[in-house]
Amino acid sequence: MPYITLIAAPESAPLMIDPFGREISYLRVSVTDRCDFRCVYCMSEHMTFLPKRDVLSLEELDRLCSAFVRKGVTKLRLTGGEPLVRKDIMTLFHGLGRHLKTGALEELTLTTNGSLLDRYAEDLFAAGVRRINVSLDSLDPDKFKSITRWGNIDKVMRGIAAAKRAGLAIKINTVALNGINDDDFDRLIAWCGEQGFDLTLIETMPMGDIDGDRSADYLPLSDVRRDLDKRWHLEDIDYQTGGPARYVRVKETGARLGFITPMTHNFCESCNRVRITCTGKLYMCLGQTDSADLRAPLRASETDSDLDAAIDAAIARKPKGHDFIIDRTNRGPAVERHMSVTGG
Repeated sequence: MPYITLIAAPESAPLMIDPFGREISYLRVSVTDRCDFRCVYCMSEHMTFLPKRDVLSLEELDRLCSAFVRKGVTKLRLTGGEPLVRKDIMTLFHGLGRHLKTGALEELTLTTNGSLLDRYAEDLFAAGVRRINVSLDSLDPDKFKSITRWGNIDKVMRGIAAAKRAGLAIKINTVALNGINDDDFDRLIAWCGEQGFDLTLIETMPMGDIDGDRSADYLPLSDVRRDLDKRWHLEDIDYQTGGPARYVRVKETGARLGFITPMTHNFCESCNRVRITCTGKLYMCLGQTDSADLRAPLRASETDSDLDAAIDAAIARKPKGHDFIIDRTNRGPAVERHMSVTGG
C-alpha cells in the first residue's frame, strides 16, 4: 500500500515524499479558470467557466498555499487561465510574499499570457516575484491572432517590455504546433537572444475538448531539435529551474533553449510538483484524473489538521507517471479537464 514518508527538514516542517521517493517541493495553483485569450490548443472558443461560488476566495487560496509551504513547498507558481484577470489578484501575491521574507519560500512566480503585464509588472516585483513565464506562440501578428483567437500581440509586447523594465527575468513559453508555428522557431530563438530571454518549446498535451483534432497539430520536439541543429549550435548544459524542461545553450546567442516533452520523452521520473485548481482540487499528476478535494477540509475548520491530513493522503497516492498519447486512433483528450482548470 502506498505511504508517505516524512523526512525532517532543517528549520521547517517535514517534507512531502511520494511513494516513489520524490520530494514534492513545487506547487502550481490555478487561481482562475478564466482567460482573456482562447488559444486553440488550450480552450474551446465558446468556453463555459466555473460559477464564481465554486472558486476559492483569495484568502482561502492564501491559506491553502501556506499549508503547502509549511509542509515543504519551496517554489510556488500562480497560473490560470490567466492569473492576472482575477480581481484583486495582487492581494494574494503580496500576501504570499511574506513566505519569501521568512525564507520558507524560495520562489514565487507566475505564468501569464502577458496581456496585463503592462499594468502589474512593477507591483509583481514589489511583491517579491523575480522571474515569470510568458506564453507567446508566434511573433507574427496574424499568426498570433489565429492561435490565441482573441489576443493582441502589441498589448503583449508592451507587457513584456514593462516586465523587463521592472527587473523581472522572463522566459518565453512556446507551444509547438505542426504546420502553424513551426516556421517561427528560428525567429523566436533570435529574438529571445537579443532580448536576454530564455525560450522553452513545449509539446501540445491532450487535455480538454478544444473543438479540433490534436493529432494534426502535434509536433514532436525530437524532430524540432534535429531541424534546429542544422542552423544553430545547441550545446547540452546542466541547468534546472525546478520544472520539467531540459535545456541547451544556443551558442550564437548565448541564451538558453528548453524542451518540455511530455509526449516523446516524459519527465515523470523526476516529477517534484503537484497542482491545485481554483476550486481546491489537488491533482497529483497533470495527466491523470485522480484528485483530492481540499476545499472541504479547508472550509470545515479554522485549524489545518484536517487539511494537512488530506494533503498527506493525496501525496501518498501520487502516481509514477502520466498516460498521455496523441495519434490518429486517439484524437480525443487523455483527460477531460482543460489545462486552464488544472494550473498548467
